[in-house]
Amino acid sequence: MRTPYSFSILRYVHDPVTQEFVNIGVAVYSGEAGFLRAKCATHYARITRMFAKIDRDRFRQLTFHIQEKIGEMGVSLPSALPFEPRLAIEHLLARVLPPDDSSVQFSHAGVGLTHDLEKTVAELFDRYVNRYTSTAGSSRRDDEDIWRTTFREPLERRHVTAHFAPKRIVAPNYDYEFQRAWKNDMWHLYEPVSFDMVEASSIVEKANRWVGRAMSLHDSPEKFEIHLLLGEPADSQLQGTFIKAQNILNKMPGKKELVRESEAEAFAEEFAKEVQQHEKAG
Repeated sequence: MRTPYSFSILRYVHDPVTQEFVNIGVAVYSGEAGFLRAKCATHYARITRMFAKIDRDRFRQLTFHIQEKIGEMGVSLPSALPFEPRLAIEHLLARVLPPDDSSVQFSHAGVGLTHDLEKTVAELFDRYVNRYTSTAGSSRRDDEDIWRTTFREPLERRHVTAHFAPKRIVAPNYDYEFQRAWKNDMWHLYEPVSFDMVEASSIVEKANRWVGRAMSLHDSPEKFEIHLLLGEPADSQLQGTFIKAQNILNKMPGKKELVRESEAEAFAEEFAKEVQQHEKAG
C-alpha cells in the first residue's frame, strides 16, 4: 500500500525581485505515517559559482539548524495526524522557517505517493538538489548523513545527545564552530566527516583540510580534543585512499580521536560512561 505525502523544496533566493534561486534542500511530510524529515545541502560552492560569496559558516549552521529542527519535529509527531497535502507541511515548516523575504525559503508544497518515505526523501534530494550540483569531488553521503545514519542512533538509545551543544573555538587567526561539543575537564568536539566520496583526490584533500583546520585552531588558549566521526567510502576501490586519509588525519596537532563507523556502538557506550562519571563527580 502506498502512502500519500507532501514535500517542499528549500531554496536559497539570491534576489527577491528577480526570484533567482538555488535549491538547497527538501522536506517530506506524511500525516498518515506521522513522518517528517528534511535533508539539506551543507556545501555552498554552487551558490558562490552562480551568485556571489556567502558566509560559509552561517550557511552551514543554518542548513544544519533547519534539518535538525525538522527532524526533531518529526520524532515528536503523533502518528494519527490527518493528511493535509498543502496546509499541513507549510504550517509545520513555518515553525522552523517562517515565510518572509529572507534569502532562504521553502517552496509551495507538492504531493505524491510512495512505498518508502525515507527513500523518497533521498530521491527528491537527488532530483531537486544533487542533479544540479557538479559531481566532481562530491560526497555520496555528506557529513550530516554520517551523523544521522550511523552515530546518532546509538547515542540516542543511551539518552546522551542532550549533552551536546555548539562550541566555537577561537584562535588568533582562525575560529570554527563545532555543532556538537561537551565539556568535562576540557572541551570535547565531535564532528562527522564523510569520506564516502566520488573521487580519491577529494578524499585526500578533505583530510588535508582538516589537518590545516586543526593546526589553525591549535593556537587557541582553550583546551580541547577533536573527535572526528568518520564515514567510510562505499566504493571498495577507495579503501586504500581512505587509509591514506586516516594517516593524514593522524598528523593533526593536539588531542584527537578518529572514530570509524564500525566503532559507533563502542564510541556511544564510552561517551555515555564518561557523561555518567562526570555527573557523579559533579
